[in-house]
Amino acid sequence: MADLNAASVEDVASFFKTYYAPNNAVIAIVGDVDTKTTIEKVRHAFGPIPSQPQPPQMDLTEPPQRAERRATVDDALARLPRVSIVYKVPPRLTPDDDAIQVLSTVLSSGRSSRLYQSLVRRQQLSPNPVAFRDSSVGPGLFGIEATVSPGKTAEAVEKAVFEEIERVKTAPIEPWELEKARANAKRTTVSGLTSSLTRANWLTDFAANFKDPNLVNQRVDRIVRVTAADVQRVAKTYLTAENRTVVIVVPKPPAGTKGDAR
Repeated sequence: MADLNAASVEDVASFFKTYYAPNNAVIAIVGDVDTKTTIEKVRHAFGPIPSQPQPPQMDLTEPPQRAERRATVDDALARLPRVSIVYKVPPRLTPDDDAIQVLSTVLSSGRSSRLYQSLVRRQQLSPNPVAFRDSSVGPGLFGIEATVSPGKTAEAVEKAVFEEIERVKTAPIEPWELEKARANAKRTTVSGLTSSLTRANWLTDFAANFKDPNLVNQRVDRIVRVTAADVQRVAKTYLTAENRTVVIVVPKPPAGTKGDAR
């Protein structure tokens, strides 16, 4: 907020002029359209807008994290504690990123996933553990989040999550888990391509961020190539204590009450 509060009208206008220019934009048109008529309309709408100098290349690199970071946040709107754990991981569309996406499926996709079986079914610690890889450009995050079930503790949830992470590193990744990840990738891709909006979003994302809209057709092949050894390798490499940040959100006691709701 400090940066936003310090921005002047001139700063905002300069930002808009630099980045919201046709030479820095990608348009995807999906559907049953007349190509010639559509292109004419695009040129009519965007052609008169002058191009601007190319925006500067942003440095998205980050120094490696050398020690665990941890915080506890009191939330007046929270009804139950929540455990959030994130690890720094490589950028999207790198070979390690493909393996990290499969790792996410192994840990938390569906009732057969490892986090569900451990935290929900066997220990009843959380109703909804989820693992995910964020979709940002540049260095990314692999996250695990779990709401704490009533009567359970955040410490127990955190311990159970770490146990499953260590098990992924050492116990075999079963063939059916890899096949499940491949099937999920195929289903997600096919389902997304049936939606004109999703198809357009994917095309513009790959074109703008990776200069190659054809990447939309390569996701399934990339996931299919991931092996069990790849999954264990990325887990050992990135899911380490010194590379993680842990945030515990706890319900904030109402004003005027005594004691600690934690």
